[in-house]
Amino acid sequence: MKANVKLYSAVGEELTHYDVDVVALTLTKRKPIKVPAVVQYAWPHPNRRALYVTTSNRGKGMKSDYNHVSALRIDPASGALSHLGDPVPLWARAVHCCLTADGQYLLNAHNLPHASITVHRINADGSIGSEVKQPAGLAFGIYPHQVMASPQTGTVMLIDRGNDAKKDQPEDPGALRLFRIDKDGVLSNLAAIAPDGGYGFGPRHIDFHPVKPWVYASLERQDQMYMYRMQGESIEAEAAYKRTTLAHHVEVKKRQLAGPIHVHPNGRTVYVANRNDRTVEYAGQQVWAGGDNTFAVYAIDQATGEPTLIQNADTRTIHVRTFAFDPSGRMMVAASIEPIKVREGDKVVDVPATLSVMRVGSDGKLEFVRKFDVESNGKTHYWMGMFGLN
Repeated sequence: MKANVKLYSAVGEELTHYDVDVVALTLTKRKPIKVPAVVQYAWPHPNRRALYVTTSNRGKGMKSDYNHVSALRIDPASGALSHLGDPVPLWARAVHCCLTADGQYLLNAHNLPHASITVHRINADGSIGSEVKQPAGLAFGIYPHQVMASPQTGTVMLIDRGNDAKKDQPEDPGALRLFRIDKDGVLSNLAAIAPDGGYGFGPRHIDFHPVKPWVYASLERQDQMYMYRMQGESIEAEAAYKRTTLAHHVEVKKRQLAGPIHVHPNGRTVYVANRNDRTVEYAGQQVWAGGDNTFAVYAIDQATGEPTLIQNADTRTIHVRTFAFDPSGRMMVAASIEPIKVREGDKVVDVPATLSVMRVGSDGKLEFVRKFDVESNGKTHYWMGMFGLN
């Protein structure tokens, strides 16, 4: 039986779904659906019957004062999306969202104007239920960028990126902040992992190994990847392994940042996107200044969890913000965030936002296959996800 795999791509306030052919490595575009504002992130229900989408009017010239999370019903055959209940207002923009492994609670992570997590119940029909009031004194940090719930222990992890120092302010330290979530959806402080007080530690995203008690974190501001071992509900205070995400010959440039991270479905490799979209002026235009836009691919030792860099694969695009695998792990798709001008000799060419399709080899290495241009019309290609329908 052919796998029923769908891809969802968000540009501005529109979510478009694609049919995925994992054998031919192709995408077929279908109809879009509109949500209240610009999509920030989305997460599917474990049963693949609903998609939860957090939105905000954040952007150039926008106030970020119109924020929601919406439930969308997924047609189990076609993958088409439709609204499931009314959008639920949020007090502030959420930068990331996820569900607990049992699908009972929806978590949204906020960083501005102050850090927090909001928790909503999920109703039996998949619609969004009431918000769970949280106690005072939860340690959310300074600038969270992701919230995740361990599929093995249920531990909630808030990835607090921190911020680089600026002329008028010192560095904001980063941390991995762990919380327990009880059967009623109430959070409590568990631990905070912040080496050297969190200074020089800028985690952006984490991912869990599918079966082992291992956590892999991308450090955005340091262009590194750390591996931690879990200990019950918590994790070890020190990373077991630390690795660079860049090829050794690459000169680190401004705006060179480590990005999203995902462990392969089979648990044998882990991938981090390197991104650089810095521009310089050329012939009166802002053009890409060069940098590393690759996937760092690491083989994972199945006894220890140690990652070994085996490839830096060119994404064939610029600034990948999200990427995903099909459930079989044979196909990866990467989404670049927006168009950019690139110098080619004496000419300047426009490189559009894209969905880049990669073949995943049996050793985990990536082979570029093709790109699908994404019409962005001045809006941001902010999120993409791919999964199989049950």
